[in-house]
Amino acid sequence: MATMTELPNTVGRQTPYHDYHAEASVLSAHLQRPIEQKIEPQSPVSLNDRRGGHFTRYVENVSVEGLVSFTRGETRVSGSRSLKTNGWVTLSTSIIEGLDVFEIITADRVVSQVSTEHPYEDGHFPDVTFLGTQFENLSVSGFPLSLTFKFDICGKRPTGDRSYLEDRTFLSGVREQTAKIADAVGLPTELKARYDERLANIDRLIEESGNGGPRGDGPKLICSVIESIGKIPIPGVESYGNVLVIPDFGSVALGEIEIGQRTYKDSEKPCVYFALTGINMKLGCVGDGVVQTPTALANGHHKP
Repeated sequence: MATMTELPNTVGRQTPYHDYHAEASVLSAHLQRPIEQKIEPQSPVSLNDRRGGHFTRYVENVSVEGLVSFTRGETRVSGSRSLKTNGWVTLSTSIIEGLDVFEIITADRVVSQVSTEHPYEDGHFPDVTFLGTQFENLSVSGFPLSLTFKFDICGKRPTGDRSYLEDRTFLSGVREQTAKIADAVGLPTELKARYDERLANIDRLIEESGNGGPRGDGPKLICSVIESIGKIPIPGVESYGNVLVIPDFGSVALGEIEIGQRTYKDSEKPCVYFALTGINMKLGCVGDGVVQTPTALANGHHKP
């Protein structure tokens, strides 16, 4: 662990304070077939305090009966004051190398990275970036995937120190991305139901945005840093936005971002978090279960 020296508070009449929040884990899973086994988060690390600092963890050569394995994983979380803006910067990074899931999904290296910056003034809600997120030689049965990124899916920080979940510009962009999948021809029934539900949730948030936005814990939505996946020359394999449907294997969602709210007793406004999962697999047939890897989360508790 390394600690950071905080910059002096020199701006504004009322001194704000900030608690850093960051979490990261390499892989978690729950297999049901061909074996029943829950895989707890690998190499978990977290940051939850006002001092900030830098924390890292490593793990090597993990294998679950040869079904799910990776050669190396690394997690990092940090919090510090910006020398440029005097704001509070939180960084969460999770890296997995040598991933192999049932010999079907493989990757040399996948990185999930989230960074937020809360400005010193009117800084309850942060700017966010997912730069650093990457997929190296991600393949399906040896065929590499061609990915189109949308790093700016969250856009600029909403004006007026408002939550992302009450910003119509952001919500409309997420709705458009979600609708492209929900309305796609040939989308399997199970996925159709899931994305229709997400659309209905976004519509509720858009409606609430005119009434001060959602309150309390619970409101959240899912979007993606991946806009599209190139064609795979395997019969029956189809892509819908950031989702890959693989016959006899299941569905694979890439670059999923969960954006939600957390509330604290000493703050009038909810805090928004951003959790990025590089690969989210729902298996069915060859194996059954769920596998998520790698995951990084960042946000912050800010007052006033």
